[in-house]
Amino acid sequence: MDWNTLLAPDAGPFLSYAFLNTLEITGCVGGNTGWQVAHLLVEDSESRLLGAMPLYLKQHSYGEFVFDWAWAQAYEQNNLPYYPKALSAIPFTPVRGPRLLVSTIVDKQIIQETLVAGLKTLVTQNQLSSAHVLFPENDELEELKKQGFMLRDSVQFHWRNAQYQDFEQFLADLTMKRRKNIRRERAAVANHDIRYRHIPGSIATADDWAFFYRCYENTYKEHRSSPYLTEECIQLLGAGMPENFHLIIAIQNERPIASSLLVVDRHTSTAYGRYWGAIEHIPCLHFELAYYQAIEYCIKEQIQIFEGGAQGEHKMARGFLPTTLHSAHWIADAGFSNAVKRFLEREHEGMAAYVDELEQHIPLKSSKVLA
Repeated sequence: MDWNTLLAPDAGPFLSYAFLNTLEITGCVGGNTGWQVAHLLVEDSESRLLGAMPLYLKQHSYGEFVFDWAWAQAYEQNNLPYYPKALSAIPFTPVRGPRLLVSTIVDKQIIQETLVAGLKTLVTQNQLSSAHVLFPENDELEELKKQGFMLRDSVQFHWRNAQYQDFEQFLADLTMKRRKNIRRERAAVANHDIRYRHIPGSIATADDWAFFYRCYENTYKEHRSSPYLTEECIQLLGAGMPENFHLIIAIQNERPIASSLLVVDRHTSTAYGRYWGAIEHIPCLHFELAYYQAIEYCIKEQIQIFEGGAQGEHKMARGFLPTTLHSAHWIADAGFSNAVKRFLEREHEGMAAYVDELEQHIPLKSSKVLA
């Protein structure tokens, strides 16, 4: 539990000991998952924890949301191993947050320097290909850049609360085209006589979590994939961090048919849309359950930001705005490092053009892309 002493009040629920440890004890990371737990710690001579970095040795690039498959392929074409690589990130969770955790009793800059230097040493001593730090805070990016990490841009889509009193006031802020589209989608779902249960984590039952997991698992299966989380993990998270969870369940003819999950951070007034799933297909139900019901919840609870997750330009049509986030990368081999640097320079230019293009399709009557 010393881990939590390193967390500032605004560090968010995903960095908490409860969250990360639950992933470990339920086998979602570790074992043969390709996520070897290797958290980097800085301790003093009395074994007091002064700093830490959430860290994994990865045997693949799944569950990261910053895509480096082309880099891995380049290594393979040159008969060199790209995996394992070192990854500082929250597994399966593309959210910005601290990655260089520092105790309040020591000099922050010194410990940050030590952590980044230690990460590079771990890579070289273990003959790993690279180190990657995903979605760190802006002040951490400066330290990473200083020690030779290259930055990479990515875009997510976030909804922001302009002190709306209700959903209709939010709609009034949208362009006519977007407003009509949302009303049409909501009406299409309403024609199926669906009602919604909003269940705070504090009162969610084991049966509620079991139903959510059934939906979550089914959606992965329909996409011919396997879920990252186990039902045991979901049940333990719900029991161990109830204040950070909110379930929304869609019910048709008194039978639950779909569910979505929000992770809520009251301190930063942020809600994170994490997972959704259904056991019955209803057109537009995904938009209603994962976006519109969540926005209504945020308005009611006066939550200021709703992060809709990685990717998904379609979110803009539902009132979300593009936001630029960054990751940092260090490649041990000098030749590959130079190649990646050139790649990132070209990609940065392309990303800037992409963001400019997104600005032409902002759903609000007056707004701009946020960095």
